[in-house]
Amino acid sequence: MTTTHQHSRYLTLGMMLAATNMRLPITMMPGLISSLKRTLGLPSSMAGLLTTIPLLTFAIMSPLIAHWGRRFGNELTIYVMLIFLAVGSYLRVIPTIAALFIGTLLVGIGADGGNVLIPAIIKDNFPTKIPVATSQYTLSMLLVGSLGTGLSGVLAAHWSLPLTMAVLSVIGLINLVVWLPNLKYNHRAPTVTMTASDGQSTATHGSVWRRPLAWVVTAFFGLQALVYYSLLTWLPTVFVAHGFSLIVAGNLVTVMQLSGLPMSYLVPATSGHRRGVWAMIMVVGVGFIAGIGGILLSGTNFWVAALSCVLLGLGSRAAFSLAVVFFTQKTTNGFETADLSGMAQSAGYLLAAVGPVLFGWLGGQLGWGPVLWLAIILSALLALSGSIIFQHATIYE
Repeated sequence: MTTTHQHSRYLTLGMMLAATNMRLPITMMPGLISSLKRTLGLPSSMAGLLTTIPLLTFAIMSPLIAHWGRRFGNELTIYVMLIFLAVGSYLRVIPTIAALFIGTLLVGIGADGGNVLIPAIIKDNFPTKIPVATSQYTLSMLLVGSLGTGLSGVLAAHWSLPLTMAVLSVIGLINLVVWLPNLKYNHRAPTVTMTASDGQSTATHGSVWRRPLAWVVTAFFGLQALVYYSLLTWLPTVFVAHGFSLIVAGNLVTVMQLSGLPMSYLVPATSGHRRGVWAMIMVVGVGFIAGIGGILLSGTNFWVAALSCVLLGLGSRAAFSLAVVFFTQKTTNGFETADLSGMAQSAGYLLAAVGPVLFGWLGGQLGWGPVLWLAIILSALLALSGSIIFQHATIYE
């Protein structure tokens, strides 16, 4: 049985700000690369590390953060991670390369607190409103994440680099203030089996790492991260190879990122019904496979390429939101949700960090056609793993 915990009236706002902080400090960096090269003399060979470091940090830290949430409480652990994020964000304002990379490492550690534990917070505090709370969380994260790169570039064109980074990092300081009331309601995992008033046990199950279905959930999260981040990295190059200009290629990728935003609402909103979950799994499969297939066949036809990017956006955002839904639906309490989230994101973000490098190497060796076919095969496996998860009520069956 899942019990509802008392929580602060500011919890929802704090969650939405935390979701924003999970993406903006990372997605704002590509838009600042030109300014970083000009101001700090950042070598091009090191620029890619600004997005790779957080992904690797997510892979390493996710299981640890889930453990700390159990031991010290989810609310307190998130707050400590938000401190890391704020310190890292403002460390990057110092105009040196060393401060930039140390700050980026701290940002990655801090952002992962929300990645792992916000789904657990939702499970514990909004058990009857999981779809609504999940929508607020994912939409905040994905909307700001999608706009971050363009917004940072616009600000950097008018302001100095340190001022731009300082202003975009203010939301991290606001989050520290808004999250404070939640510390009053911090709770740790029970150390003994407890019995609810209706006689049902509320004890947690064994380690999620020993549950076969948890590995399927991990595969689902990992495959969606691998395909999405690889395509996000290399689609501009693929479109240029097809004959589009660099500007048009960039616009097409922006279309992909923005077109999927409605799924951040639709997936959680329909997740309370089995037919809704099944429909979203179909959106994932059709979106990825048809979208990538369309790019294979598009040539220089802009409208085919644009439609393909819309399909990819729908599929990719549905896949991410569905993974978050699986974290909450397939566990029985918030601490199990955090454990499953930590497990899945550890492997998922490791794949996300390796994927762009692998796809780039294969593209250079074999051309982009075989790479896109590989992405289609991985997308089919993604849809298959989703259908397997769909057939089970929890990972403990």
